[in-house]
Amino acid sequence: MEKKTNILNMTEGNPARLLLWFALPMLLGNLFQQFYNLVDCIVVGRYVGANALAAVGATGSINFLIISISNGIGSGIGIVAAQYFGAGQPVQVRRTIANSVYVVGMVGVVMSVLGFALADPLLHLLDTPSEYVEDSVRYMRITCGLSLATVAYNTVSALLRALGDSKTPLKFLVVASCVNIVLDLAFVLYFHMEVAGVAYATVVAQLTAAVGSMIYALCRNPYFRVSRQERHVNWDIIRRSFSIGTPIAFMSSMIALSCIALQWVVNGFGPVVGAANTALGKIEQLVQQPFASLCTALSTFTGQNLGAGRYDRIRQGFWVGLKAVLAFAVVMFFVPQLFGSQIISIFVKEPEVIALGAKALRITSCFYFMLGMIYITRGVLNGIGDNAFAMMNGVTELTCRVGIAKPVTMIPAVGKWGIWITTGLTWFITGAVNVFRYRQKIGGKGARKKAD
Repeated sequence: MEKKTNILNMTEGNPARLLLWFALPMLLGNLFQQFYNLVDCIVVGRYVGANALAAVGATGSINFLIISISNGIGSGIGIVAAQYFGAGQPVQVRRTIANSVYVVGMVGVVMSVLGFALADPLLHLLDTPSEYVEDSVRYMRITCGLSLATVAYNTVSALLRALGDSKTPLKFLVVASCVNIVLDLAFVLYFHMEVAGVAYATVVAQLTAAVGSMIYALCRNPYFRVSRQERHVNWDIIRRSFSIGTPIAFMSSMIALSCIALQWVVNGFGPVVGAANTALGKIEQLVQQPFASLCTALSTFTGQNLGAGRYDRIRQGFWVGLKAVLAFAVVMFFVPQLFGSQIISIFVKEPEVIALGAKALRITSCFYFMLGMIYITRGVLNGIGDNAFAMMNGVTELTCRVGIAKPVTMIPAVGKWGIWITTGLTWFITGAVNVFRYRQKIGGKGARKKAD
């Protein structure tokens, strides 16, 4: 049965092997997802222009805010399911899956409506340059208005991963990636839909992934075969899901708000900086995928072992993650230093944008290790349901970006480079705070003694 359903018990066996086995399919899936996001930017940047690229980038932080709230609740449901699975309570796992439909469906619809309605006023409030503000509004209304497809896919994925299945989401992301790339090229090059074309391509691709993964889960995973009695509203599960998910959503929304504040600073420097920052942001999203995969793997690993009372394995998992982060960060420091211009030129043809983006990439690559530390500590602390940490993490990022960006960019010798210096310093400070919290809850002597 385990081979057919891809269910993985992470409370026994070698932590390093389990985490690698679990994270690798997620990494491939995340890379495919980021790949078709990159294709969006490459298509508009090279075939429509730098302003179109900046238009897509101007909506990124607001889209992240809208979707992250719904996904935060979905992550909370996944952690609850992982804890029940680790504790050996299959009925509660099925009830959690059933109640996820009510919770995430309601939240997802509300956030979709808000995203569509607030697109125009929010983008004007952020002083989005007039050269591309209309394209930004159009892109955001399409992607946010139809974001329920993204939320549905992410929630099903979170539940499957809670049961140790990281392979099924990968399969449907591969399909979605192919759909998105084909539609990008068709809508932009053949139908000349420009920015709206890549937005519709993204939504159709996510809808394909959502429907496919749900059908697969219902047919192949026994935990998704919920009886009529198990479909009843369970307020205890809903409360637990919100108790864990709301702080995660709060954390993500604070991070999104901090990115919105930084985007406002970026907008003040004009279209060239906006285009360079968009290209850089897409590259950094790609760099973050190994860290994000480790984060999700550690969250599931921690949730299952918490349910089984195995605190020793939780600490072992953290150290596996730390070593992986260090190795990857060292490699990825050198790549931008040597090939920064070539990387940015994938997105745009304008020499001024390429030169600016390459130098910015060299600045932020110095901070990749601390960026990775944010993710692995977040995975462990979310897995144990540390609500206070999630709020602390979000507030730290918001405070750093809001408090550092504007003052630093106003220094004459720094100027626009303060945008990317702020990003690096935010990663460094947030990573340090997260490590301190981990030592309080899991890694310190007091926590070790209590757990053992």
